[in-house]
Amino acid sequence: MTADVPSIERIACFSLTTADAEGGARFYEKAFGCRRLAKDRLGGPQFEQLMGLSGAADRITLGIGRQTIELLQFDLSGDPYPSGSSASDLVFQHFAIAVTDMHQAFQRLSTVAGWTPISTGGPQRLPASSGGVTAFKFRDPEGHPLEFLQFRGGGDSRWPASSPHEPCVGIDHSAITISDTDASVAYYENIGLSVSARSFNHGIEQERLDDVQGAEVDVVALTPVTCIPHLELLCYRKAQRAPLVHPAPPPKANDIASTRVVYEAGRAWSAADRGVTRAMRDPDGHAFVIASPNA
Repeated sequence: MTADVPSIERIACFSLTTADAEGGARFYEKAFGCRRLAKDRLGGPQFEQLMGLSGAADRITLGIGRQTIELLQFDLSGDPYPSGSSASDLVFQHFAIAVTDMHQAFQRLSTVAGWTPISTGGPQRLPASSGGVTAFKFRDPEGHPLEFLQFRGGGDSRWPASSPHEPCVGIDHSAITISDTDASVAYYENIGLSVSARSFNHGIEQERLDDVQGAEVDVVALTPVTCIPHLELLCYRKAQRAPLVHPAPPPKANDIASTRVVYEAGRAWSAADRGVTRAMRDPDGHAFVIASPNA
């Protein structure tokens, strides 16, 4: 690990760019039972430097289980989510919502307007070689990809019990599509994440889950010290069309496709950097943020 990069303690937040924070918050509340925690306004030189943009943004913070989502609506609007993008494209980044009852979660989602499916044929039960989970991918009203994830047996001991009316219990991971597994693993290990699992996902269930013909995906789970939530790397060996290996340019912070994982460092870089937050990009251009514990 390089001297100026701290080790990662945990994923603190999932940050989405939105053109309508209020509308997005209402969707997440209705579809997933999210709790509204705060509404505030971000701005000033440090925020502009962090985002790489001039101007301020409204923020709505939501809770789901023990995890946090923030919706940022910038004063300066960016580009909409790129139409026609696929799960095999490098712009693709989603977070997976753990559910205790896939049928109940799917039925609840079906009562809320505005979302669109990615998966074909409804939720898919993956074979044991791919984890044996049941999953369903879809997009929120602005195009952000999301996933429902139910573990074998209908639950997982890592998740707290939920009420019968709230099948969504938290966020298990954020997944990013990458172009080179070895390069990305080395990069994330260098900032303190550790490989915790690997699998090779393929077959008709994976094709239906991703809506990608011939999908063959190398999946690597990377965990910080606090292992939930974690990061997953998805490298497609074969797809209907080639992944966007070098998006030109990567999404700006105010583009709807910009999704930022906010990591919390286990220690500050130095006494002078205590309270500092850094914006970074991985080898494929995915943006993320590292904050010291008291940032």
